Amino acid sequence: MQNTATPTHCPYCALQCGMNLTPAADGPAGTVVLTERADFPVNRGALCGKGRTAPEVLSSGVRLSSPLVRTGGRLVPATWPEALDRIAGALESVREEHGPNALGVFGGGGLTNEKAYSLGKFARVVLGTSQIDYNGRFCMSSAAAAGVKAFGLDRGLPFPLEDIPRTGCVILVGSNPAETMPPSLRYFTELRENGGTLIVIDPRRTKTAEQADLHLAPRPGTDLALALGMLHLVVAEGRVDQAYVEERTSGWEEARAAAMAHWPEYVERITGVSVPELREAVRMFCEPEAAMVLTARGPEQQAKGTDTVGAWINLCLATGRAGRPLSGYGCLTGQGNGQGGREHGQKADQLPGYRKLDDPEARRHVAEVWGVDPDSLPGPGRSAYELLDALGRDVKALLLMGSNPVVSAPRAAHIEERLRSLDFLAVCDVVLSETAELADVVLPVTQWAEETGTTTSLEGRVLLRRQAVAPPEGVRSDLYVLHELAARLGVEKGFPTDPEEVFEELRRASAGGAADYSGITYRRLAEENGVFWPCPAPDSGAGEDATARAGEYDGEDAALDAVVPDDDPAREDAALPGDPARKAPAPHPGTPRLFLDRFATPDGRARFVPVAHRPSAEEPDDDYPVLLTTGRVVSQYQSGAQTRRVAELNKAAPGPFVELHPRLAARLGAAEGDLLAVESRRGRAVAPARITTAIRPDTVFMPFHWPGEGRANTLTNPALDPTSRMPEFKVCAVRVETLRAQQ
Repeated sequence: MQNTATPTHCPYCALQCGMNLTPAADGPAGTVVLTERADFPVNRGALCGKGRTAPEVLSSGVRLSSPLVRTGGRLVPATWPEALDRIAGALESVREEHGPNALGVFGGGGLTNEKAYSLGKFARVVLGTSQIDYNGRFCMSSAAAAGVKAFGLDRGLPFPLEDIPRTGCVILVGSNPAETMPPSLRYFTELRENGGTLIVIDPRRTKTAEQADLHLAPRPGTDLALALGMLHLVVAEGRVDQAYVEERTSGWEEARAAAMAHWPEYVERITGVSVPELREAVRMFCEPEAAMVLTARGPEQQAKGTDTVGAWINLCLATGRAGRPLSGYGCLTGQGNGQGGREHGQKADQLPGYRKLDDPEARRHVAEVWGVDPDSLPGPGRSAYELLDALGRDVKALLLMGSNPVVSAPRAAHIEERLRSLDFLAVCDVVLSETAELADVVLPVTQWAEETGTTTSLEGRVLLRRQAVAPPEGVRSDLYVLHELAARLGVEKGFPTDPEEVFEELRRASAGGAADYSGITYRRLAEENGVFWPCPAPDSGAGEDATARAGEYDGEDAALDAVVPDDDPAREDAALPGDPARKAPAPHPGTPRLFLDRFATPDGRARFVPVAHRPSAEEPDDDYPVLLTTGRVVSQYQSGAQTRRVAELNKAAPGPFVELHPRLAARLGAAEGDLLAVESRRGRAVAPARITTAIRPDTVFMPFHWPGEGRANTLTNPALDPTSRMPEFKVCAVRVETLRAQQ
């Protein structure tokens, strides 16, 4: 690699912040110097501690640099041919004895689009298995399902982040961006500086809630009731945008009737949020001309998460706050490629381009690109938790890429047992994660700065990560792994190792789909700082139809001017092929803002979905009287497999803890730092007490980044949402006891 700065993106959250990397003039191979990249509009050079220290995981002392195979009960170094032969042999043996669906594939929301695409193709074409899903099912699936129901399309944010400071009010539900994606907090700060208001809904008074104009602290698991109570007040106070409802939606009367059953006093009893607070939230949301609702894992990681997000969407629709400039519903996607990861085929029920696996036309199109018979493609398989739960029983062998379910899955001790029960486990990872430690073969694969590939941010902006340094000698890319395994299993062609070649095929496979990337190229991504999908190729009629279904703005200047002024350089990005200012055959500019003209439903109308409050899958009782909710801290990321290997981050967040209110601490006889045992019906976790008034007295909080006795996901409930199959991470019943005072 040349000793020049390479513009690229952070490996962590879905902001995908821009940064520059330069190989160090001295120091070990792979060492880079990170500098600000002010030209990227999302973070404008700002980075959180995780992004700033990301190069430390490139160190040879941290990352894996040789394949490992299990011999005599231990993982020992091996050559690449030995490791690949062992994987291929085991997969073939299991398939011959038990059939293709005894083979499982588990991916991750941090894989590039090229890897996710190739992994889905590998599972269906080479292995012939339906048993593939990924850890994004644990992150955004409820929001995705609700978005598809209401709008006909799921894209995390249907508008760019730059719109947030220019709206009138934002309701932020179950999100703590001050800690989960710190560079994004400036958008909410600018919102308030511009005269807008911020409402934060969270059982904890987080660092984000401290910035809010109004903080509502509902009981965990009651966000659905809260949204319905607000919609009830919108109706009762005459704040429904009736003209909008009639012109742009369907299903209002049924949703209205469902909401009217949730009168404010009833909602107060369920949620603990007072009626005056509910009324104030409705006033703040409805008075400005424009407003937004943004959700994250809080309302989504529930066994009723799809309905909960649907209720917040209903609030937006009833007040005319969707498909209009500076208004709308959005999901703050978590993982680095959580959006792209669910668009291109590693999800159990999907094919590339966000096509449905059970759609005959989708199967025909993708099979033609792949050069296979549509009938040879297996049907939908199990969702993530159901797949993991089936390990060792129906699924005998697993190929896992970019995930660490020993720490991240609900009912984690049970999932660890299922992984141990497999006939064969192969893991591709950067580090020896807790899951990799259980594997029969571990393959060391390239990471963000060592490879080129694309990701799709929470805005729906497709981005190009560029290789900045050469990987260690013993490391190969995931694309190489799939190419070599496919060849060993009898498929010689169709799995290139060059990421741009994979992306070119992905473009063709996605053409005409909901997530149409066919008009996007590596060159455009490099020149334009990313491109928003859908972006059909200019000569693709199918792609143009997909854009129309997405409801792209069709040229009425008044609405566009409200978003992008005439003299704004970004205006060209918002123009369309039909705009007279454009010269044919100009490439499609991408779609920063969805739904301004129509929604992606057959009739172009958004759909209200009637929903009603119901209890969480597990409510407190005499045996388990306290609620547990889980989340993240600013200095760790997801399962911590990488961030726990960075000294600076570990110093800031060295281990798990139990956050509890002083009143609960007094009942337990616990002081700050005392060791607490938290027990649910699934297991027991032990961690020190952190006492604060920032949490409800009936609730404890644990971060989920650590393994071992402090593993929060030992406790969590795998009860699944019936639509999204999202587990209920965010609420379960526990009991807490003090084990011993701090020494």
